[in-house]
Amino acid sequence: MESGGWTIKKRSNSSNDSLSREYVAETGCLSIVVLGASGDLAKKKTFPALFNLYRQRFLNPDEGHIFGYARTKISDDELRNRIRGNLVPGKGASGEQLEEVSKFLQLIRYVSGSYDSEEGFRLLDKEISKHEFSKNTKEGSSRRLFYLALPPSVYPSVCKMIRNCCMNKSDLGGWTRIVVEKPFGKDLDSSEQLSAQIGELFDEQQIYRIDHYLGKELVQNLLVLRFANRFFLPLWNRDNIDNVQIVFREDFGTEGRGGYFDEYGIIRDIIQNHLLQILCLIAMEKPISLTPEHIRDEKVKVLQSVLPIKDEEVFLGQYDGYTDDPTVPDNSNTPTFATMILRIHNERWEGVPFILKAGKALNSRKAEIRIQFKTVPGDIFKCQKQGRNEIVIRLQPSEAIYMKVTVKQPGLEMSTIQSELDLSYQQRYQGVTIPEAYERLILDTIRGDQQHFVRRDELKAAWEIFTPLLHRIDNGEVKPIPYRPGSRGPEEADQLLERAGYVLTHGYSWVPPTL
Repeated sequence: MESGGWTIKKRSNSSNDSLSREYVAETGCLSIVVLGASGDLAKKKTFPALFNLYRQRFLNPDEGHIFGYARTKISDDELRNRIRGNLVPGKGASGEQLEEVSKFLQLIRYVSGSYDSEEGFRLLDKEISKHEFSKNTKEGSSRRLFYLALPPSVYPSVCKMIRNCCMNKSDLGGWTRIVVEKPFGKDLDSSEQLSAQIGELFDEQQIYRIDHYLGKELVQNLLVLRFANRFFLPLWNRDNIDNVQIVFREDFGTEGRGGYFDEYGIIRDIIQNHLLQILCLIAMEKPISLTPEHIRDEKVKVLQSVLPIKDEEVFLGQYDGYTDDPTVPDNSNTPTFATMILRIHNERWEGVPFILKAGKALNSRKAEIRIQFKTVPGDIFKCQKQGRNEIVIRLQPSEAIYMKVTVKQPGLEMSTIQSELDLSYQQRYQGVTIPEAYERLILDTIRGDQQHFVRRDELKAAWEIFTPLLHRIDNGEVKPIPYRPGSRGPEEADQLLERAGYVLTHGYSWVPPTL
């Protein structure tokens, strides 16, 4: 399907493809503007995502264009050279691949200017309009996507400049959309202030608050897994599920980001957004349709049902050596590790602990969801000590969904063993490229699909859950416990899991299948 400038592939319209969504063709040239184009986020994430969309023919180079904007005074070619290293697939790149990179880079133009004065944005608007005019675009039918790869502190001034200088010139077709990166504030008040400032300039339908975890393949699979499989529907409640664990682990520390990380900490950086979004998808009720607003309505209901976090159900840690970073204060109280329990006060989940766990400098790197079922009553096989049934959704690395089940161990004896029913993506979907989260979310923005973006009331409800705890940490009322880098984290955190009812499986570990 041609979308006026960039090509948008049409999804299958098969009668069994219930996820198929017809996107209305739009007219007019699409200009993607990356603000903060010379920064790390743009170089490492935004431009590579745009290149992958181009490479997969989702973007049509004949009519679309990409503009970089930043304060750094560099030429078009200098920006292209900065980006090139993150696009080239490596030393073994073929001539064809290198040519594809070069063609993509020629789509990029650069404009230098300040983030708080009109001069630079007037020049940016002039360059965009010049390109639109060259493609015979009618006034008002252009489509302009502004990606703010910038610190939140400059969002209000940048949005004001876009509104005053760079908007689509009329309402006759076309659109202007704004993509903003997390963090969206540091607490409820700062988030609401930021939302109000941007909300005065743009309608909610124009604002896309990006949380890249919502673009991950296995996170997007959660709704399908839950609501398209009959045998999960009667099990997904407090009668059968004992606890839910959502885990994010990194095997490295802040590594040059100490100053930034210390301002936010592991709760703001990971738990309040990424892990909480996953909790919503696990806990929400079935929406009446796949319309973005229906899905986001159900997520908000979950957040509004979360009870205040109890101090005794929170455990914080800080790895030894964290404050050795010269950008981190010697007396920093910022947690680099946190385990906490959230409880949802509704009919489906009353009494089920949702355990959120995130940490840096641990003994492994992974992100996963672990749904643990209750023990089988009347255990005639005496196998309870081996472990419980679990559904494990491995988000990264080695994407997989597997169910831990108890089976008879092969042999003449009637003995049991833990095994799994395994869907490993690398093995099952050989030759299929799993898209990066940013690719999917940028494409959703072009299509106008806000399903995987955070709505303002959803953001407010999330901050209401965590702000009281965060203020106590900021005031030094809750202290992190030191832990050794390369460990599982503080031992006390495992004790919290035990108190929540989580049962560790003994003598079993999942091994990703080899091809």
